[in-house]
Amino acid sequence: MSEFSAGQIEVSPEALGAHLGAQIQDGFDFLVDITAVDYPQRPTRFELIYRLRRLGDNVEAVTKVMASGDSPVPSITGLFSGADWLERELYDMFGLVFEGHPDMKRILLPDGWEGFPLRRDYGLTQMDNAWVQANLGIESGQ
Repeated sequence: MSEFSAGQIEVSPEALGAHLGAQIQDGFDFLVDITAVDYPQRPTRFELIYRLRRLGDNVEAVTKVMASGDSPVPSITGLFSGADWLERELYDMFGLVFEGHPDMKRILLPDGWEGFPLRRDYGLTQMDNAWVQANLGIESGQ
């Protein structure tokens, strides 16, 4: 087995495409998930986690990328078409932008929603009251 056969590794955003391409060459051809964790105290605030699986022997490889949130992360939709929805979800919930994504827009929340609910600085009571009032005609109850 090669160096990509198991475990996890951290790469820079610039190296992400080449690294995942090498993993595909090594048989990791199923994108399980892309998720993120917000660490607001860190200079590179977001930790993106890419989980790939090699189905033949059920081995998983995890790749982590640190991102500030100010600069876009390269999209991997050219490598995995299933990344389309996952990257849009990360944009919608965390405000992470993926450079080269074919349709970078909200997927879960309505257009016009202010803020990103999974950021740790977005409190539970910070629901977009203006949007709720304008579109639903009610108070948010927060």
